[in-house]
Amino acid sequence: MKIRDIDFGERPVFLAPMEDVTDAAFRLLCKEMGAALVYSEFVSADALIRSVGRQKEKMRVSDAERPVAVQIYGRDVDSMVEAARIVEAEARPDILDLNFGCPVKKVAGKGAGAGMLRNIPLLLDITRAVVQAVKLPVTVKTRLGWDHNSKNIGELAVALQDCGIEALTIHGRTRSQMYTGQADWTLIGAVKADERIRIPIIGNGDIQSAEDAKAAFDRWGVDAVMVGRASFGRPWVFREIRSYLDTGRVEPLTNAWKLDVLRRQVKESVAQSLARCEKKRATELGGILHVRRHLAQSPLFKGIPDFRQTRIRMLQAESVDELFAILREVEPIVCGAGGTPEKE
Repeated sequence: MKIRDIDFGERPVFLAPMEDVTDAAFRLLCKEMGAALVYSEFVSADALIRSVGRQKEKMRVSDAERPVAVQIYGRDVDSMVEAARIVEAEARPDILDLNFGCPVKKVAGKGAGAGMLRNIPLLLDITRAVVQAVKLPVTVKTRLGWDHNSKNIGELAVALQDCGIEALTIHGRTRSQMYTGQADWTLIGAVKADERIRIPIIGNGDIQSAEDAKAAFDRWGVDAVMVGRASFGRPWVFREIRSYLDTGRVEPLTNAWKLDVLRRQVKESVAQSLARCEKKRATELGGILHVRRHLAQSPLFKGIPDFRQTRIRMLQAESVDELFAILREVEPIVCGAGGTPEKE
């Protein structure tokens, strides 16, 4: 599968762009685990133009992440074009992705993200203008439609292709569904099967396991699959999927190894934070704030008796030492020494 001249190989698996999740440390870890393409957190076009520091930081990428995509969102042509040019000149990613799929109220409610699905002419005007403004491959991520009565992804996909995008990611829900219910892959498959479609179609929604990924490729014929929430506290999901697609079996990974991966994620998140600021306590806490939510949601701890209070302590930890002390407490149970089988 290719986007322009970038070859991702057969049946590639991508890391979805997610706010407060896909920071640089996490992207690098997922890349190491087998993600063929990683995306930045989504970047506000308006804030980027105003040089808001956090937005500048979110679009910063490293060569070790390549190929990497930066995703932007906005609600008017001029700001999206200006932001696209800033990303191209300063971040220099391999791909520029346009977010027409974020369903959260603070984005979609203001007409950006999935809110664009209520104004298709403007959505297409933005896409066309951005494609013409940059030399990077431009891609789009969107949803099936605004609600159950407006699932227009079939015709929208053709129109977006005509605007010049070079790949399309479809999340199998409407904006109104948010993240509830099951993702509907039938329309994703219909877009892929449409003889008018020449660009790669990337399927997204409810890819929770290696078996889910293989089924998406086999049943719906998509060119790539994108993993989002299943990567929370579980970056090794890409290794599991990749091994299953390549060999037909999921590589066995011990819980002790997985726990070490989470420790690495903590260290690398804090290291990234320390590199950005001079006040050590503030920056260590900054790294902890970002990563401790990953740990608290990790399926590695599922089934531990009375884990709720431990999860709260994880979410309140303010230092690496404090967080690692909690991990040492649960390690005997997670790794089997406390009488619990070593499995997720």
